[in-house]
Amino acid sequence: MNLVETFSDFKNMKSIDRPTMVRVLEDVFRTLIKKKYGSDDNFDVIVNTTKGDLELWRVREIVPDGEVTDDRSQISISEALSIDEDYEIGEECYEQLQLEDFGRRAIMAARQTLISRIMELEKDEIYRQYSERIGEIVLGEVHQVLKREILIIDDVTENELILPKNEMIRGDYFRKGDMVRGVIKDVEMRNNNPVVIVSRTDRTFLEKLMEQEVPEIEDGLITIRNIVRIPGDRAKVAVESYDDRIDPVGACVGMKGSRIHGIVRELNNENIDIVNYTNNPSLYIQRALTPAKPTTINLDSETMRAEVYLEADQVALAIGKGGTNIKLASELTGFEIDVYRNNEVEIDDVDLDEFKDEIENWVIESLKSIGCDTARSVLELSASELLRRTDLEEETVEEVLGILAAEFEE
Repeated sequence: MNLVETFSDFKNMKSIDRPTMVRVLEDVFRTLIKKKYGSDDNFDVIVNTTKGDLELWRVREIVPDGEVTDDRSQISISEALSIDEDYEIGEECYEQLQLEDFGRRAIMAARQTLISRIMELEKDEIYRQYSERIGEIVLGEVHQVLKREILIIDDVTENELILPKNEMIRGDYFRKGDMVRGVIKDVEMRNNNPVVIVSRTDRTFLEKLMEQEVPEIEDGLITIRNIVRIPGDRAKVAVESYDDRIDPVGACVGMKGSRIHGIVRELNNENIDIVNYTNNPSLYIQRALTPAKPTTINLDSETMRAEVYLEADQVALAIGKGGTNIKLASELTGFEIDVYRNNEVEIDDVDLDEFKDEIENWVIESLKSIGCDTARSVLELSASELLRRTDLEEETVEEVLGILAAEFEE
């Protein structure tokens, strides 16, 4: 049984560095030697990772016949001459061992041990490599589509990655062979195997996409101060430049939206608002509520709440579809934002006090307390928004909305 044929398949282990490979091979074969000879003190294990082979040598001092006191470290001159006729007393005798000398069982056991050790090293190396790459964008090919996750083959390392369904953007649809981009979110050990989790919903994915598309961010001329997003729906990004000559918002959007459009397409048409960061909280909130334009902002820094007043036609813009705009603005700024309509009664509007015969006074007062003095100002808010900002019950809110809506029905 040839050493080269038996162990050459380990020379191509790309994920394990050569010094580690040599150390493992030496360790395995020294264990083999210890089992057969009781000690490995007088043995040399020479590993050639380039050729994929190794040599085992037994080294003993040559002594006159009849004077061997320790056969582990000494060999008689007559036995040494049978190995090489040029040996003399006092020299060291080098005897090369063949793998067959250890017996088939011992060889197979050593091989299994070596395979096990190599696999463990490869797992550790994969875990280490990807742990150091958390937060990086990775590109891979869809290998298999499962019920709860998609298996991806890393385009560079050819390792398997996992994209869970809950880390996919709404509207994501992938088939086998498709190329997918995501950010490395986490590396876990499951059943002693490294599992690399990829995400497309994490805020870091948007951050890294912007770094790729906007050279000023990668160069450190523009800083991303905060990112909040509802994946596949809307995102808000606060950016800042320490160089007055650079417009951070313009640089991120690009000429005619050239830079941001690529990111929007990657994120399934996620609407991305880029705003200038500022230490002025009122101005920051004003920018965060884009595209709405507030007229007045009252802040309570202790409770981190903000009362924002807008014209009638701006209220819906501030709240956004399903409340997404106001939710993201609150997350971006750190303030709980309450939107109020300016106290102007439109010609075709009706004051709430006109409904006292149908709506109890305490309900009307509750609505007024959040800045809703007219029927239309109440109807401009969704039922969920009214429930959130008042102490009213759901049935009461539905009843009020029905009464007020009926007033404007032709």
